[in-house]
Amino acid sequence: MTLEQHFDNIGNMKTKNAVSALAALAQETRLEIFRLLVRKGSAGMAAGDLSTHFGMPPATMSFHLKELTNAELIVSRRESRSIIYSANYDQMQELLGFLMENCCADNGGKC
Repeated sequence: MTLEQHFDNIGNMKTKNAVSALAALAQETRLEIFRLLVRKGSAGMAAGDLSTHFGMPPATMSFHLKELTNAELIVSRRESRSIIYSANYDQMQELLGFLMENCCADNGGKC
């Protein structure tokens, strides 16, 4: 494997993954859920607390959490009888890097 192939496989988010993440965030409620989880840090929030916070039925919250999980933007863990959700900071950084990787490239790198 060449260095270029290694970097393409590890260092860059593939376009398909970026589209999936952006599609998940392209809905107002999911964007707000994700932003809240980013603010909460690794402690995250329980699914029930998220439902209460946003004033929505658990089934609706579950749908939104599933979409964010499928896009790998959030992760979950079980604590006792609760499922705790938190932001996947590695995936968030990859998405930001993907969006910025060619920043001002056509302007000599000067933004």
